[in-house]
Amino acid sequence: MHESEMVNLKQWLEVLRLEHRDLDDVIDSMAHERSQNQLLLCRMKKRKLAIKDQISRLESRLIPDLDA
Repeated sequence: MHESEMVNLKQWLEVLRLEHRDLDDVIDSMAHERSQNQLLLCRMKKRKLAIKDQISRLESRLIPDLDA
């Protein structure tokens, strides 16, 4: 993997981590509200899980290949 590609992946990874954290905060606050929008809450949780999957894939791409 080229250095520029690695830098781009790390930047994208940081953006995804930030979005994941933001969604976590919003989901937490929505869960404690009286008038919850269950559909929106469900969509946000699904989005959060999708972001978590993307983060995992990117992290695994950044691990260098080791020839045993």
